[in-house]
Amino acid sequence: MVPIHDWTRVEAGVFHHFHQAWIQEIARALNRGVLPRDYYAMSELFAAGFEPDVLTLHSPAGDADERSPTTPGPSGVLTLTPPRVRHAAEAEREFYRRKQSVVAVRSVDDDQVVAIVEVVSPGNKSSRHALRSFLEKISEMLDRRVHLLILDLFPPGPRDPRGIHAAIWEEYTGLEENLPADKPLTLASYESADSVRAFVEPVAVGDELPEMPLFLRPGGHVSVPLEATYGAAFEAVPARWRRVFAGQTP
Repeated sequence: MVPIHDWTRVEAGVFHHFHQAWIQEIARALNRGVLPRDYYAMSELFAAGFEPDVLTLHSPAGDADERSPTTPGPSGVLTLTPPRVRHAAEAEREFYRRKQSVVAVRSVDDDQVVAIVEVVSPGNKSSRHALRSFLEKISEMLDRRVHLLILDLFPPGPRDPRGIHAAIWEEYTGLEENLPADKPLTLASYESADSVRAFVEPVAVGDELPEMPLFLRPGGHVSVPLEATYGAAFEAVPARWRRVFAGQTP
């Protein structure tokens, strides 16, 4: 048994490393016998809209662009040096939020996405804009009848004071949800058909992760082995940070 760790104790980059490993482990488990033969899972970058509306293409690295501070274009000049301003800021958590992956489950017949597994990161709740983008993405997927499994190992914060499921449910239905205060972390599965049904398991740091349903069609789901995949992903966390969780000197 590997209990849920307190991920607020480490930097965003450490959780991002674990996040990517956990996504990969979940995809492997799904493909190694959890999913029926007519479905498959892949780790993918996924955003609202499903496919990008506009692609900005660039030339391969190593051409003349790298040797000049400006690059002539068809109608202007691209400046490659930093802007000259008095103050600049960078949102570290936003950086990791934009790089995170999900598990996308697709149908073998047409390769269409039928379900998504998403692990919530600190960046998803780090600003009003980030949380709004996350909730809009969730609502869009539910509207498209994509089933969801949302895994949030971070406690409620100022932007989701009743937890991520309550924020999702209020965004999508307008209804309020209240979950046990002693179980602040959230595992939530959503079945999207003519109506949306939520199956929620509140958990806490130190708990063992239960299996959770992932719906592939209305009325039909598979069980995702969260504890086993979590444990395998945690083994990929560098020992320096595992010592932090154990209360030892790094």
